[in-house]
Amino acid sequence: MPNEPDAAWIADAVEAYERPLVAYVARMLRDIERARDVVQDAFLKLCKQQRTAVEGHLAEWLYTVCRNGAVDVLRKEKRMNPSPDAGATLVAGRESDPREMLETADQHGRILRLMETLPESQQEVLRLKFQSELSYREIAQITSKTVNHVGVLIHNGLKALRAKAALEYPVQPAGGSPS
Repeated sequence: MPNEPDAAWIADAVEAYERPLVAYVARMLRDIERARDVVQDAFLKLCKQQRTAVEGHLAEWLYTVCRNGAVDVLRKEKRMNPSPDAGATLVAGRESDPREMLETADQHGRILRLMETLPESQQEVLRLKFQSELSYREIAQITSKTVNHVGVLIHNGLKALRAKAALEYPVQPAGGSPS
């Protein structure tokens, strides 16, 4: 039987990773409740691990376990129903001005809609990089891709997002309407 994990260490891990993991899995599953279940299962698995087995790469371990759990859920259901409101409950605004909050939510929604047009592999690495703030090395370990491949996916994903955003939301010239 593995050594009993340090309760404070587990509590710190939950505090640090629960919210970003739920956001990451919710994007994959398009359902926040199922995402919470997957993340909860990952923390239960962490409780059964020896601390020395995961210390030093805890983030990668948690994201990998959550990713695998989400993939299992998707396989069992054999469906993906994208919802335009999937991210709405995940965004916690820090602004106090309601107008700024609406503008930020609108911009966030636009980016999420554009991201949904990218290949799944690009969506995943972009989420891990910018929402979860993981390094290329950590993303490579989670997704079983090389660091170079992760870099290419991120580069191509950002390039595609910029191009799509330029087409969908062109910048109007200052001082008047377009001719």
